[in-house]
Amino acid sequence: MIDRISAHIGSRLARRLAASLYVALTTCVFTLAPTAALASGEAVRLDRFPTEKLNDEGSLQNGAKLFVNYCLGCHSAQLMRYNRLTDLGLNEAQIKDNLLFTGTKVGDTMRIAMAPADAKAWFGALPPDLSVNARARASGSGSGSDWLYTYLRSFYRDSTRATGWNNAIFPNVGMPHVLWELQGSRGADIEEIKPVKDETAGGAHAFARTLISYGTDGARTERTEKITEGHPHEGTDIKLTAATGGKLSQAEYDGQIADLTAYLTYMADPSAKTRVRLGTWVLIFLSIFSLLAWWLNREYWKDIK
Repeated sequence: MIDRISAHIGSRLARRLAASLYVALTTCVFTLAPTAALASGEAVRLDRFPTEKLNDEGSLQNGAKLFVNYCLGCHSAQLMRYNRLTDLGLNEAQIKDNLLFTGTKVGDTMRIAMAPADAKAWFGALPPDLSVNARARASGSGSGSDWLYTYLRSFYRDSTRATGWNNAIFPNVGMPHVLWELQGSRGADIEEIKPVKDETAGGAHAFARTLISYGTDGARTERTEKITEGHPHEGTDIKLTAATGGKLSQAEYDGQIADLTAYLTYMADPSAKTRVRLGTWVLIFLSIFSLLAWWLNREYWKDIK
């Protein structure tokens, strides 16, 4: 009788373990599937964001100013309240005097005055909320901060676009280059290699190279040539020209974009510093507790052979 009960309990335990293993494996498959799909796509070359900006209060304050002056007209940040800027060393009076322009209160979220219907009529869609954009843009190519830092420095003139601008890492983006007065205008040299059908060779496939150039005024020139030698690979390569006509040098502009990216990164996770600081103390506590637990265990069992 006891053997039958033990066998029954054992079979139930085995079934539960099998079910738990199935759930764990299923979760892993569905969790890793998007990552695998992303890894199989074409990688984007991203510039590395200078992470030291995240610990510089002056850079974060300047980034908040740039965000309010250049971004907040179209992009909201509804998960961020103005009073959280006190974490950056600003007091409420400074926030009211320098960052509030539409009669909003310090405790309000960063909303925009533009109506969704107007945004859709003007831009074709409502500009996205930027509250967590720095986290959403993370990929296998780099962090979301890397993406933003590269994106905001990769606009070039394109007269074929309605806005007059295009972007090297976000082709045909609907957003114009709102910081162009600071950076100036850039051109681009684009090389596209694509397979084409070669009728002279009985329908066999060959490759053609298309060279497209945009001047700093957006003027577009294009020429296509057949590739007759080598082993070409399909793809697109974009090289941006030096910016001209801006108020800042390229190095100064890069510094401003680094400040803006630092603020967007902070805004996506305002409690990151507190969490890291708290985590450090937790690890110290666990280390001391583990040492005491080991010592106590040794004292309890030292007389037992």
